[in-house]
Parts: sequence; C-alpha cells; structure tokens
Amino acid sequence: MKLAALFFSVIVASTNICFAEQPNIVVYLSDDHSQFDSSLYGNDNIPTPQMEALAADGMTFTHAFVASPSCAPSRAAMLTGLMPARNGAEANHTFPKPGTHCLIQDLQAAGYEVVSFGKVAHGSPKQVERYGFDFVGNGKPIDQVRTQVLQFLKQRERADRTDKPLCLFVGTTNPHVAWESPATFDPAKVEFPPHHLNTPDTRSHRAAYYQEIKELDAFLGELRGIADKQLGDDTLFIHTSDHGSQWPFGKWTLYDYGIRVPFIAAWNGKIAAGSKSEAMISWVDLLPTLLDIGGAKTSEELDGRSFAGVLRGETEQHRDVIFTTNTGDGIKNIFPIRSIRTRQWKLIHNLHPEFAFTNHTDLDRKPMAGAYWTEWAELAKTDDRAKEIVDRYYQRPEWELFDVSQDEWEQTNLIDEPAQSERIAEMKEQLAAWMESQGDQHIVNSEPRLLEDKERWHPDFYELQRQVNEATLQRSRGQAK
Repeated sequence: MKLAALFFSVIVASTNICFAEQPNIVVYLSDDHSQFDSSLYGNDNIPTPQMEALAADGMTFTHAFVASPSCAPSRAAMLTGLMPARNGAEANHTFPKPGTHCLIQDLQAAGYEVVSFGKVAHGSPKQVERYGFDFVGNGKPIDQVRTQVLQFLKQRERADRTDKPLCLFVGTTNPHVAWESPATFDPAKVEFPPHHLNTPDTRSHRAAYYQEIKELDAFLGELRGIADKQLGDDTLFIHTSDHGSQWPFGKWTLYDYGIRVPFIAAWNGKIAAGSKSEAMISWVDLLPTLLDIGGAKTSEELDGRSFAGVLRGETEQHRDVIFTTNTGDGIKNIFPIRSIRTRQWKLIHNLHPEFAFTNHTDLDRKPMAGAYWTEWAELAKTDDRAKEIVDRYYQRPEWELFDVSQDEWEQTNLIDEPAQSERIAEMKEQLAAWMESQGDQHIVNSEPRLLEDKERWHPDFYELQRQVNEATLQRSRGQAK
C-alpha cells in the first residue's frame, strides 16, 4: 500500500511539474480556405491583416498541406495522426473505423483539458464527441462560437481549473459555401486564378468568398484577444485550414489550390517572431507536434510526426515528400486521386480517367456556391479558352506531372515530356509503394459517372440531371417518413 501511495505521489508530482512547463494551446481552424487566398501569402486582393499580425508574432509555413481535400477525411487525419486509408475516414461524411485511436486521448493523458468549439471534427456535436473531447460546443456561426468560447473560459476560471493546461480547438465554417454574407468587396475589382473564367457570376461569387475570408480573419484577431486575456502569454496559438476552397481545381482535387493551406504558429518567447519556414508539413503532423510540445511521446506507428523542432528553430527540414488522397463523397464527387509532391515536383494519379470529374459546383449550381457554372458552360460553347478549361475540369488524364516551383497553378502537364521519364518512373514507384504500405484499397464508393455516359454529367444535359436528382431526393424523403 505504501509503495502504491508513493508511486501515485510520484505520478502526481511529475504531472504537476509537467503542468508548469506545458503551454496552453489554441488551434483555430477555417473551413475551405486555400493558402493562395490571403494577403499573408502574397494575394493583396484579399486583405487578411489578422493573419499578418499573427505571422509577425510567430512562424509562417509556406509548404503546409492537408491529407485530403474534403472536410471529414482531412479532419479525421488531423485528429488521429493517420492518413485516410489507415484511419478509415476516406470519403467525405465518414468517420474513423471502430477502434481507431484518437490523439485527443493522448493529450488528455498528458494532463490537458481538450475542448472543441465550432467546426473542428466533421459532423454533429454527438458525432464529434466520438473523438473524445472533454467538452464539445454546438455553435457554428462566428457569433455563437465567440460567445461560447468566452463563456467556457470564464466558467473554467471561476471553477479554478486554470492550473490544468488547456488545448482549445476552435473552428469556423468560413469560407465554406454558401457564401451568404453581404459582400463589401467590389465584384469588378476581384481577381481570380488563371484557370477561372471572367463572368459576372464568377465575380459576384468571388466577392462573397472574399467577404467570408475577411470575417474569419477578423475572428482570428478577436480569438487572439480572448486567449491573451484568459490564458496568458504562455499560449501556443495556431491558425490553419482543413483544405482549399470550393472553386474549380480546388476542393476535391489534389492540385495545390485544393491541398495547400495557411499555417501560422505563434508562442511568445519560444517561436521566433516574424519567422518563415519552407519545411514541408502535413495535417497528420499537427497532433504529434502538440503532444511533443506537451511533453508526451507518440507512437512510431503514426503517419504523422512532430515538427516541434522546426517551431523551435532547431531544424529547417521536416518532410521530403507529401502524400495526399481524394476519395470523394459518393454522391457528387466520385473520382479517386492520389498524389506525391516534393518541393519542386508533383505527380498526380487519377485512378479512373474513364470517370467524369464532377462535384457540387457543376451538379448543384446553388446560389453563392456554384451558380456561376451555368455561365461557364454556356461560354464554353463559343469561346475556345473557356472550352479548354471546362473540358479539363471534367476530363482528367490518368497521370499529371507539374513543376510546381515554376508552375504554381499547375497549368502545364509534363507527363509526356521525354526528359521527365526517369523522374516520372521514380515518383510512380514511390507513390505505389506508399499506397501499398497504407493498405490503400483504391475505393470507389458509389456508382461513377462515366465519360461515355454524357447524360449523367455533361452540361448539355443539366436540366435532365436536375430533374433526376430532384426525383431521387423526393424518393429518399418519402422513404424516410
């Protein structure tokens, strides 16, 4: 009994010591925000002053990537430290398979109270509870999330729980579609990527998208103020996004516009203010990094690994390659893709080039989400460049190779260049070996839309598709009653 008591006291004492050394942690997540769409990363058309302020106090990562370009698999990979094929959340709106270990539990074992507000994991609050958070807030709009976070922190202080370190995850749904906030940006002055078309609806949608980014940026500043007041100086503050935006060649794709995200970390006295890192990091690395900083060890079986050394300025390197996957959602996007990316090169494998690439943008065309696609489809009938872009959207070759150091928007496919044959063979081999190591089953999780079956995807048959989709929806609603 005395030995057990002594053992317990040692654990408590060491834990208390750990508490004194562990920072509070705030992780602020945006939703569908590409790194390209921020003044911090060079796009002055979209001012993000609070991101710039956070960067001035900390470290900006220029090569941060997600595991998958849709919400559920990206966030599940972050919370488990495992890529989608290994944790089981491959398609959108899915969850890790039963028995999958979540790293939230390891943060708790290290002594942290771990809470979630807003959109952090994918799903309803009840579904988010599966990940093991100590508390899950149920708000989604920024005003609700702000209020709930502040109430929680004040209540925590009143309950005298501030001696225990806190890991606070806060997520906004900005700038996920639909972009419904009244825009303060002039549509005539917005800019857009080279593979987008200049139409009135594109401009109005783009202005609304900018507005949502403006709002998430403003909330970043508010959240930092709350954290400074309630948690103090010894707080690690991180801002990032789950994947790129729902624009063509963004979300649902493995082009950088879909997988490359903002990532900024500030920690007073620990991370050099105003520093910049070109280290390649993945979202699966985030929780292992937090655990490392919190004094806990992580399993070598994880796909993610800590980049705390980069944050502390001890090393400038992290990963040599980044792997990403897309499975789709089994409804609007049924197009499995895999990729391997180095600092200079990216190889994309479209597993089924006989499938038509589709998603919610072209199939739904909802207001302030994808309604501009009607203009794109009409313009493609008379304009050669528009036709080229629209055709490229629907029809993807099996392999794509890009020199991303020279071609950031991935416009020139070098896959047929003889000079690249050796590089292509080597990257194909690396990608295949990685997929095998992951146990990748090349899942096609629903009936695909084949290129040869134009009535199911081609814009000339949109009205027919709309009627079929509406009839299917009505049948499903009838069965649910």
